[in-house]
Amino acid sequence: MIDNEQKILEAARKVFIQKGFDGARMQEIADEAGINKSLLHYYYRSKDKLFEVVFIDAFKGLFPIIEKVFTKEGTLFERIEQFVKAYISIIQNNPYIPMFVLHELNKNADKLPLLFNAITKAKENNLLGKLSMLIEIEVQKGTIRPIKAEQLFANIVSLSIFPFVSKPILKGILFDNNEDTYNQFIENRKTEVAEFIINSIKK
Repeated sequence: MIDNEQKILEAARKVFIQKGFDGARMQEIADEAGINKSLLHYYYRSKDKLFEVVFIDAFKGLFPIIEKVFTKEGTLFERIEQFVKAYISIIQNNPYIPMFVLHELNKNADKLPLLFNAITKAKENNLLGKLSMLIEIEVQKGTIRPIKAEQLFANIVSLSIFPFVSKPILKGILFDNNEDTYNQFIENRKTEVAEFIINSIKK
């Protein structure tokens, strides 16, 4: 049986995704969770606190995969392939994350510190530093051209996320609004993006 707090978080996630922070109302979240507003306030006294929990939860599944990929054995190319596959899979299972985040970053920029707190662990583990070392190894071997770790990371993430953010456009223009065809396109991106990134940095 799902406890009250879990029901609240699931309801809040649904309402925040649909209406954003500004449009969401605590009463609406309580109704969605099937509880009264007093019980909702018992667990979360303010909408800000509830939003903080939901917002950080949306990210916490993303950063462990980054850490896992870049701390295991393997070449840079193997890490890129593993990261792209894992990252796109996470977004497939949580397709609301990109639009949810973009919406809130555009409308509630003051909430950026929440995002920074969510990625603190990644910073503590110096993942970009580890990526830089992998890049340097391949540069010294003469297999790739020099590239900043920040640029490589941004290229991977942006190419992975864009098809989800632009789903209505891609689905309508390229796939005649066919959901199955779009989903197959996303599945193919798991290899296409990795190959594109690797070929772009190879000498």
